[in-house]
Amino acid sequence: MEAWDERYASGKYSSAEPHKLLVEIADRIKKPAKALDLACGVGRNAIYLAEKGWQVTAVDNSSVGIEIAKQRAVEKAVEIDFRVADLEKGEFAIEENAYDLICDFYYLQRDLFAPMKTGIKAGGIIISTIHIYGDAEAAGEFTLKVGELREFFRDFEILHYHETSRTDDDAGKHHRRTAEIITKKII
Repeated sequence: MEAWDERYASGKYSSAEPHKLLVEIADRIKKPAKALDLACGVGRNAIYLAEKGWQVTAVDNSSVGIEIAKQRAVEKAVEIDFRVADLEKGEFAIEENAYDLICDFYYLQRDLFAPMKTGIKAGGIIISTIHIYGDAEAAGEFTLKVGELREFFRDFEILHYHETSRTDDDAGKHHRRTAEIITKKII
């Protein structure tokens, strides 16, 4: 996507720090195995997982973002299977029962939740943080209603769910409401 290529090329959205929710849970998850990082951007979460011993596939539609991620992976001496693919166009299919961990940070594509749920192995973990809107805010294509993220995963064990407001420093300070969830596929 051209807009994201421009953002990454400009240095915006360039944080190398992994998402705090991933850092909090990573050491508590079972022994590292296969992970999928959807809409990985410049690879901050994929690289963090690879450094922890995970076998990571990381997907994004921005070739610029993936190129930056590849360079960072080389600098950190980790191997990651990076893929340039437009998820909205179905250019990457999530294999069934293929992953022990799936991450989706700040990327909303409602029809992707079902493949995420079938792509995670029994006992596997899905971590997601998505922007939400409140009663006074207008719904958007890239925002969920309050409680909607939890509803998508009602048939999973919910290990953590929290809706909050936070300031995002990645692309300049902006304040956003988010829903975050950690779920486990019931065995």
